[in-house]
Amino acid sequence: MAEMLAAGGWLMLPIAICSVLGLAIVIERVWALRAQRIAPPPLLEQREQLARSPALSNADRQSLEAHSPLGRVWAAVVATRAESTDIRRERIEEAGRQAGHDMARYLNTLGTIAAITPLLGLLGTVAGMIRIFATMTETGLGDAQALAGGIGQALVTTAAGLCVAIPALVAYRYFNGLVEKRGLLLEQWAVRLIEDQRDTPHS
Repeated sequence: MAEMLAAGGWLMLPIAICSVLGLAIVIERVWALRAQRIAPPPLLEQREQLARSPALSNADRQSLEAHSPLGRVWAAVVATRAESTDIRRERIEEAGRQAGHDMARYLNTLGTIAAITPLLGLLGTVAGMIRIFATMTETGLGDAQALAGGIGQALVTTAAGLCVAIPALVAYRYFNGLVEKRGLLLEQWAVRLIEDQRDTPHS
């Protein structure tokens, strides 16, 4: 590994940093986007109680909003129970957008990693070719070791950039789809709580 980093030159450093950062984002998003984290079972068990609640104190609302993405949406559902339909829809949608934004956290960074690492690899290829031509200009074709160094830099940086970019792109697409799926789940649970409120008198 050390020999590969050395062969690729200084451009291997930002590619390596991108790989570490991308892996950290993937691990964090796998944990954060679990269904049990988005809609925790203990919170789902409180649905009937929340449906009976006429309002929430500021402390209870803040606690519920911080609990999970579903908690944020349900807090808006309960807090706007006495509001008009238009105001209620607007606030619930706003809570849903905020929850969606939280679920998509770091995904732009992951997409950027998928986009720039092939370019870093290409830049390494160009740098390697420049090194080859510089060597040919100075010593001709007789210095095989110097020529091999330039070719090695070109190939290693290109391969490294693609090895980082391909998994990052796959993960980026997967997580975007998962965020959309989790958003639909939140919408379904919000509708269920609203329906429960209609069928349940205030406590």
